Amino acid sequence: MARILIVDDSASMRNMVAATLQSAGHQIKDAADGQQAFTIAKSDKFDAVVTDLNMPVMNGIDLTRNLRTLPSYKYTPILLLTTESSAEKKSTGKSAGATGWLVKPFNPEKLLATIKKVLG
Repeated sequence: MARILIVDDSASMRNMVAATLQSAGHQIKDAADGQQAFTIAKSDKFDAVVTDLNMPVMNGIDLTRNLRTLPSYKYTPILLLTTESSAEKKSTGKSAGATGWLVKPFNPEKLLATIKKVLG
């Protein structure tokens, strides 16, 4: 299955997303903020990234922009999983390079279906 990087400043949210993805056989690595995730991503390759939007140090939009500058992440699916649902935020996420947008609280089946879809 896929190697997925989960990024969220909430440990409980990282644990819930990890448990959902691991139940489908995916391998997980996690980070507490965008800067930590970007550092991990520069030295490791993941098949997908699931990131929160609002985090300290580096938010999910900036993380997405930074990941897209790395050749190995040019086409990697990046999903924003956030409480934000405004059209403006979604548009900003899309222009930063986000593949998709899921709203918290997340539905585990929808998360798994979306991961399956973006991984092809």
